Amino acid sequence: MKARFILDRYVTPFLAIATFAILLAGGCDNRSSSGNDQTEQAQDTGSRPNPNVPQGEEMERPTGWIVRMDRPDSSAVVGSTEDADIFFVNMTPGWHITTRRSAIFYHPASTANGNYTAKAGIYLFDPGDHQREAYGLLFGGTDLDSDSSAYGYFLLRNTGEFLIKRRDGRETVVVQGWTHSDAILTVPAGSQESVLNDISINVSDTRIRFILNGENVATHPASGIPNQGIVGFRLNHGVNVHVADLSVESDH
Repeated sequence: MKARFILDRYVTPFLAIATFAILLAGGCDNRSSSGNDQTEQAQDTGSRPNPNVPQGEEMERPTGWIVRMDRPDSSAVVGSTEDADIFFVNMTPGWHITTRRSAIFYHPASTANGNYTAKAGIYLFDPGDHQREAYGLLFGGTDLDSDSSAYGYFLLRNTGEFLIKRRDGRETVVVQGWTHSDAILTVPAGSQESVLNDISINVSDTRIRFILNGENVATHPASGIPNQGIVGFRLNHGVNVHVADLSVESDH
């Protein structure tokens, strides 16, 4: 898949994506409700989400997924409307997300345990004034709907750097601070094109390898980072992405 969504200026990403959605979906009008969307209970959690099969209707908020914002707000809207705080819709293959708030996105059935490789293919659109806002892969998630949540995360930003951290309840710990890598593809300022970064982690009994576009950019002891549990995404505010792939492969 080559993503080439022709967008308006970044200051109106919700309207631009909505326009694209109408063209793609034949003019359907899809709306989501407000309320406690950031901790909405999942539905249909029996199987790992397939990026090639929409969870629910195309261009609507995916069913079964949970969005938890860093700063919960009962008035926040997650869905397919122009004024949504987080625009999150099925757009196969994958999901389109544009954020005004930082959040994690996960499906409870998307788990990885033992030795495995988790992969995400994420297209980034020009972040405008938000060049330093990050996006990437969440892994090893447990208790994600509570104050004792734990997970590891591997993030990129359009300045060409990556970050590895872990969350332990209300605290976050830096495993590797922002590090430049030539493996990261970046979007030129003002571009209407997107760039695809393939992000993956390879977990063994003793270590985790962090891989960008096929290049191993870091290796850390597995004991220092949560790595058994839910796999999903973490996005800062002000980013516009298309997640074309999310997969987990067991390594025997």
